Amino acid sequence: MRSITVGTRGSTLALAQTRWVVARLKEEWPDTDFRIQTISTKGDKSKESLSSMAQKGDKGFWVKEIEDALLTNRIDIAVHSLKDLPTTQPEGLEVASIPQRVDARDVLIGKEGMKRLAELPQGARVGTSSVRRKAFLRAFRPDLNILDLRGNIDTRMAALSSGEYDAIILAAAGLIRLELRPRIDEFLESDIMLPAPGQGALALETRSDDDLSVEVAYAIHDRNTDDRITAEREFLAGLGAGCMAPVGAHATIKGGIITLEGWVGALDGSQVIRATTSGDVAECADLGAELAQDMLNQGAAALIEAARV
Repeated sequence: MRSITVGTRGSTLALAQTRWVVARLKEEWPDTDFRIQTISTKGDKSKESLSSMAQKGDKGFWVKEIEDALLTNRIDIAVHSLKDLPTTQPEGLEVASIPQRVDARDVLIGKEGMKRLAELPQGARVGTSSVRRKAFLRAFRPDLNILDLRGNIDTRMAALSSGEYDAIILAAAGLIRLELRPRIDEFLESDIMLPAPGQGALALETRSDDDLSVEVAYAIHDRNTDDRITAEREFLAGLGAGCMAPVGAHATIKGGIITLEGWVGALDGSQVIRATTSGDVAECADLGAELAQDMLNQGAAALIEAARV
């Protein structure tokens, strides 16, 4: 029996995602033995806030050590949350498969009586780990007290329960994958909080020359998700921004037409540049690049750079 080693971070969510991937792969390749190997990344070890890392322009915060394991043949397939993956990859690696995306939205979980973002009292303490969420939250509700929130989902939920925060903002996908959907109080629609590029999707990364692993991973590839993600990530790349920038993007496909919306925000919430484009799905990459150029023409670069200072 052939064997494939699948690498992942060791968090509860990362392991749940990877077990889901392995279960799907096993359905397609029943005669293959899959082994999961956990790898600790800089993001797991660092005590710095994500805001601090964003200001340094750090890339590969959650993935570098896993990619190193791929390059040195210690693992054969890496499973990443796609929004954490830089838009440029190390030589010799490729994203071989993007499985079907789950809900891309952000969600709010609040204390009793604080279950809706629009209804939070002035000065309510809202926790989030994301520069993007902070920028868009401040734009929508500048009266809120936005606080850093680190740790895995269990840690963040515990911080809410202990009274450190009145509400917290998380990605819907993580809660859904951990079967915690009933804990969600409000899904934040895209006119309030545009998701991160690639949010809700997974990436299966392999060595480019490992034909077996590429073929195995591709068995659960979803073309619709790939087209949407391509548009969103080309938008991010065209801006010259990383996964920790105050940038949102979300693409939808209907009747062969892809519609891409992009936002770039000031970290203090004073400004959000918004733009939308549509075209044939075959042009998804070009549409992402063109929307990025449109945003740059409107001054997006200054907002991205200011978030790094």
